[in-house]
Amino acid sequence: MLTGISVDAILAWLLTMSAAVGIASLRIGLVLAIGYVAIRFVRLGLHQLERVMIVASDKQAQESGTAAKRAATLTGILRTIALSAIWAIVIIESLQLVGLDIAPILAGAGILGLAVGFGAQNLVRDLISGFFIILEDQVRLGDVAVINGTGGAVETITFRTISLRDFSGVVHIFPNGGITTLSNMTKDWSAFVLDMGVAYREDTDRVVEVMRAVGEELRQDQEFGALIIEPIEIVGVENFADSAVTIRARIKTKPAEQWKVGREYRRRLKKAFDAQGIEIPFPMRTLLLGEANPPLKVEVIAGLGLGKSS
Repeated sequence: MLTGISVDAILAWLLTMSAAVGIASLRIGLVLAIGYVAIRFVRLGLHQLERVMIVASDKQAQESGTAAKRAATLTGILRTIALSAIWAIVIIESLQLVGLDIAPILAGAGILGLAVGFGAQNLVRDLISGFFIILEDQVRLGDVAVINGTGGAVETITFRTISLRDFSGVVHIFPNGGITTLSNMTKDWSAFVLDMGVAYREDTDRVVEVMRAVGEELRQDQEFGALIIEPIEIVGVENFADSAVTIRARIKTKPAEQWKVGREYRRRLKKAFDAQGIEIPFPMRTLLLGEANPPLKVEVIAGLGLGKSS
């Protein structure tokens, strides 16, 4: 009798456990299925977001491939964050369905995350700053930028650092979290600005006409005309300096072409000023030479031994 009761109890317990395991397996499978569907939706959504970001970028960024790189970088980090969050939720829910107490696990993970956060706070700051620099398209590969007072061409951009190579070939590396000022000199378009000094005796209207004529000639040039976006802009008399009247002009160019256009414009403008007899003043120093003071005459009076000057 006891044996029969024991067998029946064991069978009932096995049936109960089988049912519980079956239900738990079904629930875990349902959680995994939901997680899989969520991952598929995330991948599809990020793929569409990448396409939208590329289409929304300007034509130059699309042709150079910068827009695709920026979109791929952003969607890549978003994909990593989203997948990590989904898998963490799936694992926690599965452990809870199995019957494990996840409170100590969550507490331990929280303490570990807090410790890592304190130890790597500079790294986290760099990553967050880099994310927003790339998201806002503040600077791109190939741009010429000035970061914290140091200028150069942007060679690499990551979520942690930005590296610049200056004209001397020196590479400067800046952690994104330590960037306080960032000036992009070649974003969308650039400009060559010239403060031209001429002598006070020159007619400023005539000088402006010559400067505009040289700018238009440069714009019609086959090589340099393709680099200039708009006709030269003569702002006018900018300042009265010590020895010159300063006239300001600006030429809008394609990105990073302002230096090449500026050098050619200066060369042609110097020749035009020489041909038109327009004086470009330069600092001069005048020395006035006067007569030297005559030397003192000393007479000796006999018997006194005293000197008398006259």
